[in-house]
Amino acid sequence: MKKQSIAEIKGLLNEDSLTSEEWEILVQDDRKGVQTLLKSYQRKKERETFLIKQFEEMQQYEIKAFQNGAERVAGVDEVGRGPLAGPVVAAAVILPKDFRLIGLNDSKKLKENVREEYSAYIKEHALSYHISFINNQVIDQINIYEATKKAMYEAIAGLTASPDHVLIDAVHLPNLNCSQEAIIKGDASSISIAAASVLAKVARDQFMKELHKEFPGYGFDKNMGYGTKVHLDGLAEFGVTPYHRRSFAPIKTIGK
Repeated sequence: MKKQSIAEIKGLLNEDSLTSEEWEILVQDDRKGVQTLLKSYQRKKERETFLIKQFEEMQQYEIKAFQNGAERVAGVDEVGRGPLAGPVVAAAVILPKDFRLIGLNDSKKLKENVREEYSAYIKEHALSYHISFINNQVIDQINIYEATKKAMYEAIAGLTASPDHVLIDAVHLPNLNCSQEAIIKGDASSISIAAASVLAKVARDQFMKELHKEFPGYGFDKNMGYGTKVHLDGLAEFGVTPYHRRSFAPIKTIGK
């Protein structure tokens, strides 16, 4: 292979079109720019290999359910238990057996732009999905744990196809009409739960960003209702909004 420019080599690496012989020639190339490109390419390939292995490991619960006769496996997760304001949101999703989204993980481990991209992909390829919002008034009435379960039940009930088996992140739902597994840290262990966590997180974040437009003094577009300094300062200056959870400290000690 003739000596090529750095730009040409970068293009070949991006296309994954090098033969093993061409690779060996580049390894011997003493240009610093070439060696930097090769190291970057190797790191990229190692990362891809890791993510593929991770995805395959996260299919274990779904594969087991399919082997046991299930046809439709739903993943369920929630976001928003801890914030001082806004709803708790749960999502349920049934993925096809051949679903593949390398890099899918617990939504908290993904960058915002990646979550949004993945959410759109999941919605496009899922057999069914549903997202449920339980508002702060209901949270105050029945407590956050019961509100979380209510959101999960509603998310499952909203699926257009009834699941044969449900995988849930850390919560047991006693009134389901099918088998279930409550998996600790399920959003990092199951692709279905991870997909649900992404749908729920993106939906809730969008809600809180819209809420920020109405109540800009609390930083809802950044803290999503969690008790950050900006949020607490906003409470001290502007008081409690109709979207705050009055059963949560310190909201319950703040006057209207």
